[in-house]
Amino acid sequence: MKLPSANRRLVLQGAAASAAALSLPQLAFGQERPIKLGFVSPLTGPYALFGETDQYMVEKVRKLLASGITTGGKTYPVEVLVRDSQSNPNKAAELAGNLILKDKVQLMLPSCTSETINPVADQCELNGVPCLSTVQPWQSYFFSRGGKPEKPFEWTYHFFWGLEDIIAGFVGMWNSVQTNKKIGFLFERSTDGEAWGSKEFGFPPAVTKEGYTFVTPPYFQPLSSDFSAQIAEFKRAGVEIVAGIALPQDLKTFLAQARQQGFRPKVVTVGKGLLFPSAVEAMGDLGLGTSTEVWWTPTFPFKSSLTGETSQKIAADYEAAAKKQWTQPLGYSHALWEVAIDVLKRSGKPHDPVAIRDAIRATDLTTVVGPVNWKKGPVANIGKTPVLGGQWVKGSKFKYDLSIVDNTTAKVVPVASKLKML
Repeated sequence: MKLPSANRRLVLQGAAASAAALSLPQLAFGQERPIKLGFVSPLTGPYALFGETDQYMVEKVRKLLASGITTGGKTYPVEVLVRDSQSNPNKAAELAGNLILKDKVQLMLPSCTSETINPVADQCELNGVPCLSTVQPWQSYFFSRGGKPEKPFEWTYHFFWGLEDIIAGFVGMWNSVQTNKKIGFLFERSTDGEAWGSKEFGFPPAVTKEGYTFVTPPYFQPLSSDFSAQIAEFKRAGVEIVAGIALPQDLKTFLAQARQQGFRPKVVTVGKGLLFPSAVEAMGDLGLGTSTEVWWTPTFPFKSSLTGETSQKIAADYEAAAKKQWTQPLGYSHALWEVAIDVLKRSGKPHDPVAIRDAIRATDLTTVVGPVNWKKGPVANIGKTPVLGGQWVKGSKFKYDLSIVDNTTAKVVPVASKLKML
């Protein structure tokens, strides 16, 4: 059937316009191959609170990179391939394998907890793909993957604080109040739990040197429903400080059962489970006055190397967009992209893994969470960032606020208040 001439002209014009539109990205970027970035995060599952801000940050980065990345005199389009690890190490490894072998990513960016980061980093090390990660104590990243200081990893690099820093911060908080110095450790059965409870570099040897005694019941399985055995042992030992690492769900269960069974410690300082305002709100009065580590807050004095925004502005923008309170991983989600983009811009050859790896090693960047570099790390694959001690107090804008009560290991942020016993 022959179209009328007027309609035929419209069809041809539409086809020409479509072809022109499709060719625009190639023309704009000089027909360079895209840089593919693999981003793996626990967007669902028990560790989803850690990845809560990641999609927000990815969309922000996509807008920032709409015109591509210029390096080595050329401009490249950028594709960010987001994958949900579902908080499952096996799933994380599978996704990483597909991103490497099928999607051919140039740089991998796993974020948040050993359950996601370690299996992704292992796949990258195996296949010679550069990898940048954050939000996991460096010991459980390095030693749990079989790393040795005399023989570091070739392709995988990580920035965060270490157990030595968080231990110093926890002890600094405890030393500021009057207790019998008896600790009950609550460690989950996980890579992080094993690291925190390590007799070599974990909490037990460190607190002993500081004059504390402790009891350590058997490690519990994440998402446990009964902590009676741990509570009974803590009561027998006269424990006044409960410390360790646990998921928010587990800590809520423990605190509720402790209250029911008449166990009332003076201090509860727990990693992971007390990081998030939503988790503390879910605990209600049980969460008020608990203490934890502080990686980042809106009071941090550093600005974004990407946007020039202050920590305060980054938090405020997130709260306005998400309609919820800022959360600590937001700062590190932002910083991970700061480092990744800085590395790609300096690489000169973004499709050459060696060029990217060398650019990672040469990093010296001040991010929204503080300076990041691999020159001063405890081992070659680690860049250290600051961590402080904080306590959940009644808030003004939101129900609870995280107040900084100890800056023993990092004076970058002043103390806002003193630790109060429960």
